[in-house]
Amino acid sequence: MKRIFLFLLTNIAVLLILSLVLRLLGVDHILDEKGTGLDHRSLLIFAAVFGMGGSFISLLLSKWMAKRATGAHVISQPSNDGEAWLMQTVSHQAQAAGIGMPEVAIFESEAPNAFATGARRDAALVAVSTGLLRSMRRDEVEAVLGHEISHVANGDMVTLALIQGVVNTFVLFFSRVIGSFVDRVLFRNEDGHGAGFFLASIVAQLVLGILASVIVFWFSRRREFRADAGGARLAGTGKMISALERLKAAAEPGPLPDQLAAFGVSGIARSGIARLFMTHPPLEERIAALKQSL
Repeated sequence: MKRIFLFLLTNIAVLLILSLVLRLLGVDHILDEKGTGLDHRSLLIFAAVFGMGGSFISLLLSKWMAKRATGAHVISQPSNDGEAWLMQTVSHQAQAAGIGMPEVAIFESEAPNAFATGARRDAALVAVSTGLLRSMRRDEVEAVLGHEISHVANGDMVTLALIQGVVNTFVLFFSRVIGSFVDRVLFRNEDGHGAGFFLASIVAQLVLGILASVIVFWFSRRREFRADAGGARLAGTGKMISALERLKAAAEPGPLPDQLAAFGVSGIARSGIARLFMTHPPLEERIAALKQSL
């Protein structure tokens, strides 16, 4: 219930902010001066503000949302040897990767998982689950931390937000163009936008959104190989392979809330068309890629 409330509250705030931006830019409508056709310039501004703006506002709020969605406890002062080791390991890897010290957090989950997020390389958040700490040796946890630190050092969160923003912009723009075409040609509506426009726009946005997500997921999968390679450099290839093999052997893949799925350490393997919508490559492929580098 708390997650749903936070999700709705965040989206309402984003909509209000973006609506204010549109008003300040003088884009109050997407129809031309005659009120019958699309004003493509206004439509493009509308699509860019909501597409890019929504993506980057979500990025700016990512640490706040992640902490509350997972109930992550940020370690400000280590209370035991395990927390002290985590802080020391992350500090050492952050220095080696050339980034600022991230916040380090632990979240309750029986399944092994970890994630990194944040809008800036020097002010990120790295979190691990209690299940991961219990099920893995320290050298394997070190490799997982190296994987997440590499995501931060590579700027993956910002790049993913940029790609998501671009595809969102195109989806919003072309869905309205398609909606206007259907309204004019099939419904023969010449007076503003009728039901045909709204119906066709919704359908087009859903279809284009699904197709566009394939691009986003492709990038997400590619960056996992880079993060694995980075983790291998920071902790050692053998440790990284051992950590991935431990995840492969886990009974559960360790799911995260939807908004954090792309930032975790592993995902659910799929086949066929469903493979196109995976945020992570199969663990077998990641392990094979690391073994080839030996």
